[in-house]
Parts: sequence; C-alpha cells; structure tokens
Amino acid sequence: MTPWSTPRPTGPGSRGGRILALTFLVASVVAGCGIAASTDSSAPQPTLALPSYSLAVAETRRQIAAALAVDGLQLQDATQPFQPPEPPTVASAPRGVFQVVLPNDPNHGYIVVYEFRDTATAALAGRALAVFVGTGAGQVEFPPDTQHVIRQLGTTIIAYSWSPANSTDARAPKIITDLSTVGIAIPVPR
Repeated sequence: MTPWSTPRPTGPGSRGGRILALTFLVASVVAGCGIAASTDSSAPQPTLALPSYSLAVAETRRQIAAALAVDGLQLQDATQPFQPPEPPTVASAPRGVFQVVLPNDPNHGYIVVYEFRDTATAALAGRALAVFVGTGAGQVEFPPDTQHVIRQLGTTIIAYSWSPANSTDARAPKIITDLSTVGIAIPVPR
C-alpha cells in the first residue's frame, strides 16, 4: 500500500478531525452572523464613516460648538463637500469642515478649521488667508457685502464668511458674534 492510499484518521481526537470541527464551527458562526444581520430589521444600518480629525482640530471644533451654543446654535460635521476660495498656502492644509445648522438657510453656515504644524505657521497662513479674501483675486470670489471672520486658536485657523444679502436665516449674524469669542482675531483688510 502506498502512502497516498493510507486512510488518515478523522475522528474527534485526531488532528484532521479537530481541523474539520474547527472549520465547521467557524463557518457556522460566520453564516449565523450573516443570517442574523440580514433578517434583523432593528440592526443598525451601515452609515458613512465619520471624518477623523486631529486633536487640535477636534479641540477647536469643541470650542466653536460651545461658543455657538450660547445662542442656541448647533455645529455639525459638513454633510456636503465644501471648499471656500483660498490661497495656495492654505489650500493644502489639513482641515475640518463644519456647518452651523441653519434650518432656513441649509446651504450656508460653513466653518473651516485649518491646521498647521505650529502657531507661527498658523499665524502666517491666517494672515495670507485674510489678505486673499479681503483684497485682490480672492475678493472677487465673494459677494461684495461678505463679512469674513478669521481667527487663530493655537495651531489652527478658523475661517467663516457670511453675506447678509445671500443669507435667509435670521440666526446667521450670531455666528460672527459667537466666533469672536474663540481664539485671536486676524483682521481682514478692505
């Protein structure tokens, strides 16, 4: 008899039997999970992954949310892509994009928090952003009555732009007031 024709033991105590039992157990668990997930209507449905922010952006977001809460405004992660006009020095920076909930104006209220490697770099980028939105090429990207808020909080820059003529929610002006309590102002030239 050749080694290939010798039957191997497959009982519960044999190595082959244990592997077969383990394979059956894993397959049963996987199949059971799939059945339970597909038939249970109360099971959570898949959702989009939440954005992941650095600690600096997350802390800035927390402080913005607390400032807005004073006037009963809520801050949420932006649900639509948003990128404001910005100079190249800011365009490549890591960021968090948030939106103030404005039921009467759901297309506005975006706040962008940019992050930089240190406070000096953040200050330079904040000033570059202020010059960009207040004069020259960047200025033509916004309606003439746009008010810009640019603030620095540590290594982050907070940017918000609001046009009274294009806003349809009476709570929108409060965003500027509330943001003025977070970080340090970077003036926008006119």
